[in-house]
Amino acid sequence: MAQWIRISTMLWFFVTGVAKADSLQVAVAANFAGAVEAIAKGFEAKSGHKLAIITGATGKFFAQIKNGAPFEVLLSADQETPKKLEDEGLAVQGSRFTYAIGHLVLWSNKTHFVDRDGNILTTGGFKHLSIANPKTAPYGAAAVEVIRKLGLEKRLAPKLVQGENIAQTQQFIISGNAELGFVSLSQVYKDGQLTSGSAWFIPERDYKPLKQDAVVLRPGATNPAAKAFLDYLRSPEALEVMASFGYSH
Repeated sequence: MAQWIRISTMLWFFVTGVAKADSLQVAVAANFAGAVEAIAKGFEAKSGHKLAIITGATGKFFAQIKNGAPFEVLLSADQETPKKLEDEGLAVQGSRFTYAIGHLVLWSNKTHFVDRDGNILTTGGFKHLSIANPKTAPYGAAAVEVIRKLGLEKRLAPKLVQGENIAQTQQFIISGNAELGFVSLSQVYKDGQLTSGSAWFIPERDYKPLKQDAVVLRPGATNPAAKAFLDYLRSPEALEVMASFGYSH
């Protein structure tokens, strides 16, 4: 009898332990893909919850969420999209906060190709320049801001190769479909240095700050993993990972 009680107790702890672990559908802006993968490992190990991560363009996520996509948390590339979702009743009021500030760079996979001041944009020497779709990707909109500020819209228009999101934009550069392009610093930077190629670290005064907000979406309102994950994004562990990818706060 005593042995049966012990076995029953062990089964009860096992079942309740599993019940406390939840899965979470997280829509993540493409620029944050590398950082969220690293953060997810720490979060899952610490909490027991599991993350299902989908990356893409923020504007496309907005359209999908409005059409009923079952995402429970959004890590946006801007502040406007999470606020619009709140205003339309598609996100949990009071859950929104800025989790990171991103930075834009002009990058080439080739060493010594992009000079430290970005003069290559005016001197030429390239056939194609990759940017993310400015209508759906905030980093693409920031790239357009920089081009306009430099007065190079007409000159560069014939050379533009447009990616659906910032991840595809980088792929165009890596594949050679474009010699250079505007990407997120986090895609080409780790632990204080470029991971490859050459880059112009664009002055932040040249584009609107890329403040990125997180928000709990309506399907995640009752999922404990949603609040736990957003709390973890504020933790020293997560902030250290973000800083290693070049994000600030």
